[in-house]
Amino acid sequence: MNSLKTVIGFTLRTKLLTKSFIITTAILVVLISIGINLPYIISLFSKDEPVKIGVLSGSYTTIGESLSQAFNGQESKDLQIIVDPNATEEQLKTQLENEEINGYIKLEAAEGASPEAFPSAVYYANKDLGFTEQSAITSVLSVLKTKWVAKDALSDEQLAQLEQPVRFDTVNLKDSEDGPVSETDDMRKMVSTFVVLALIILFFMTNMMTGNMIAAEVTQEKSSRIMEILITSVSPLAQMFGKIIGMFVLGLIQIVVFLLAAFVNLMLPHNAAAFKDINFDISMIDPNVVLLGIVFFILGYFLYATLFAAVGSIVSRTEDLGQAIMPITMLSLAAFYIASFSVSAPDSMLVKISSFFPFFSPTTMLLRIGAGDYAAWEVIVSVAILIVSILACGWLSAKIYRTGVLMYGKRPSWKEIRKAMKAYKI
Repeated sequence: MNSLKTVIGFTLRTKLLTKSFIITTAILVVLISIGINLPYIISLFSKDEPVKIGVLSGSYTTIGESLSQAFNGQESKDLQIIVDPNATEEQLKTQLENEEINGYIKLEAAEGASPEAFPSAVYYANKDLGFTEQSAITSVLSVLKTKWVAKDALSDEQLAQLEQPVRFDTVNLKDSEDGPVSETDDMRKMVSTFVVLALIILFFMTNMMTGNMIAAEVTQEKSSRIMEILITSVSPLAQMFGKIIGMFVLGLIQIVVFLLAAFVNLMLPHNAAAFKDINFDISMIDPNVVLLGIVFFILGYFLYATLFAAVGSIVSRTEDLGQAIMPITMLSLAAFYIASFSVSAPDSMLVKISSFFPFFSPTTMLLRIGAGDYAAWEVIVSVAILIVSILACGWLSAKIYRTGVLMYGKRPSWKEIRKAMKAYKI
């Protein structure tokens, strides 16, 4: 037990103060800060001036004025429609050249259509109109066209209803029997999904960083022949599990630094105001998602860490390490991509099957917990399979580690490893 503590302490001291760890952590903190403040940074360099569009209405003055009222009456002033019944096309072109407007819409009768038909709209500018602005103008013109066609067949009340957006609510019969899901419930669901994504990214980053550090540490000690000295005072098993636990504590320290950086940035005035605008409350975070997320994070870490340590023990040269750990890296990438690309479909068959596969369950089962539909027995079975897999991989990795740390030269074959493993008992 004392030797295990010694290895843990030694691993922490040597890795915590290395330049690579400090620089990597600092870079990630900077990236987190930039990511959180990116909308605010973009807003500092973006122009607050709205997009101004003139209208050459001609004989369709009513349509031009209705188009202007539809946008100028909104709270958002990102798009302004300017209507001057007396303006000519030459005047609008002059305003466009002087950058007084961004472009102008010309309302004119469609070719071959009667004068009573709704006109076509053509946008003239030196730069294409943005997709958002174009969609908004098209939507308003569609409503105006409906009113234009049905002006003699519908009452004023019916015409007013055409301008009202259609209300579409969702009722989940499993979650609610009282009626439509409230905005607060939707917000909680969105927050849970965000927490799940954050945990999945955190798991992938920590798994890859600490896993590579474990494998590299073992390989470096082996290649420099330090392992021959260490093994005389500390058993190979104490070395392996001491490194795994030490790197786990190191990863937790790094996570705490990241969370503190994120918290500090989120509490900045411009970010705090944004959370206040969307009525965010910390109580919206589902504690079950956080608790189960921590459980799957820890179990997933130890599953991958034992494999990284075992692979690192059979490699004698650091330049061969990347190729050796490639299969484990691919498993970790698959777990990350299956979960991240299935956020919009958390109840798909792929996610359900993957949530019981130990190498994928730390991310996919977490996705189902936060954004999908699941039963309690599924979580219990997934955790049980993960624990059994950790014990099996830990036993196998311990045997590989014990025999591999003293096997030098070319990378041994699986036949040679299996033969050497039979000589040792765990």
